[in-house]
Amino acid sequence: MEIDRAVRGSSDRRLRTKYDNAVYVVQRAFALYPFEEVAFSFNGGKDSTVLLHLLRAGYYLHKSSSDGEVEMNTIQNCPVRTIYFESPCAFPEINSFTYETVSTYGLPLETIHSDFKSGLEGLLKERPTKAIFIGTRIGDPNAVGQEQFSPSSPGWPPFMRVNPILDWSYRDVWSFLLTCKVKYCSLYDQGYTSIGSIYDTVPNALLSDSTTGKSFRPAYMLSDGRLERAGRTKKNISSVSSNGTNSTEVEQTISRSASIIVVGDEILFGTVEDKLGAGLCKKLHAIGWRVSHVAVVSNEIDSVAEEVERCKSTDDMVFLVGGLGPLHSDISLAGVAKAFGVRLAPDEEFEEYLSQLIGDNYTGDRNEMALLPEGITELLHHKMLPLPLIKCKNVVILAATNVDELETEWGCLLDTQESGLVMAKSFVSKHLCTSLLDVKIAPVVAKLCIDFSDVYIGCYRISRSGPLVVSFLGKDNQRVEAAAEKLTNSFEGQFSQVDSCK
Repeated sequence: MEIDRAVRGSSDRRLRTKYDNAVYVVQRAFALYPFEEVAFSFNGGKDSTVLLHLLRAGYYLHKSSSDGEVEMNTIQNCPVRTIYFESPCAFPEINSFTYETVSTYGLPLETIHSDFKSGLEGLLKERPTKAIFIGTRIGDPNAVGQEQFSPSSPGWPPFMRVNPILDWSYRDVWSFLLTCKVKYCSLYDQGYTSIGSIYDTVPNALLSDSTTGKSFRPAYMLSDGRLERAGRTKKNISSVSSNGTNSTEVEQTISRSASIIVVGDEILFGTVEDKLGAGLCKKLHAIGWRVSHVAVVSNEIDSVAEEVERCKSTDDMVFLVGGLGPLHSDISLAGVAKAFGVRLAPDEEFEEYLSQLIGDNYTGDRNEMALLPEGITELLHHKMLPLPLIKCKNVVILAATNVDELETEWGCLLDTQESGLVMAKSFVSKHLCTSLLDVKIAPVVAKLCIDFSDVYIGCYRISRSGPLVVSFLGKDNQRVEAAAEKLTNSFEGQFSQVDSCK
């Protein structure tokens, strides 16, 4: 009851709206599912702490509406079945806070020491569980495609994921915790803004005390919630498989492919030259990715949707450039939404970033520029970006309008784990040139393509009267060298090596 009273007494209209929406989701879940078949996944972090108190408030309101005759002052806690996945890699402060909180609020706790999926399988076998409250927020790595009520993913035990704070921002979380004056894990007062394991989490450097350089300010003092995960470091621990292969090496050997879609009538009219598509090809090639398709489409929703729908199913990633903004021709996001069969909906977190960047200088409706594909959008944050990049499942929408901006955004993508852009094994190449006629070498090259199917072999002339260039491209240097050697041996003294294919 004190949670409900504190929020409703707050002057923060945004918080009151967020609270009302979240509590409605909680009450709806309690109405849909038997209370004994509902569980709460608690991990001691700030998001699940917020969710705990929303459950308490929602349970109080649910009981007050369904059991009007009951003395509501006697309801202090929500005895929901609580699940804690305890990890040996967790911070001791997280463990202590979790067990202390469970005791304080009388939560029936079930501690699981296995991984999340295996633990859930065992849990659901022991007791029927139809719904689990989870503190997922948009921007979390696992939030892509989720809604407030989302069935578990294929291959997982069947249950309903209930996400009451899915649309909450970093600011909303801290506004709630501070307004309600509830206790949270002490690590947040030591500069930690997003807590993972002891191996990949450090205090956020943006909260470092400038006077001493040694201490950190509390997490709620982080002014830009986009940089919440700046304290998450990349793991240096490498795993080795049973055959002695490093996991990074295995990852790099996997073939990766990408499509590039450039949106722009001005390119199709011949008014401007597309440099971004070509630049992306070079950057993808440099990290070992194969570009399977490049397309330039008009500024029409259907044109974008058809191209995205075709590419998203055939390639690991799709990069969409152009058509992003407030103008009538900026239809890329609408095209992506149509390709995935979802609608555009206001994203309050993205709107907050826009407000910080351009204030009230909006075109049309205030929310118009913050309409994003609903339920599939993930915002990719980086300190070098004025606005986060937009990722819809495996489609990344780039905001770059020139090669310099592309350079910046590409560097941020490579530095952001959530982008999904992993380094693959680099390509190796060799280029040979000859004055021989095409028809002379054609049969030999055709047979080479069969014998060396893992090596790309391409031929072209810079001019019709100039030399013929034969390029060999692959990921196995020995195979590339062997294919090139076989061609030169077939025409002794007729080929010479060139440094590049220019």
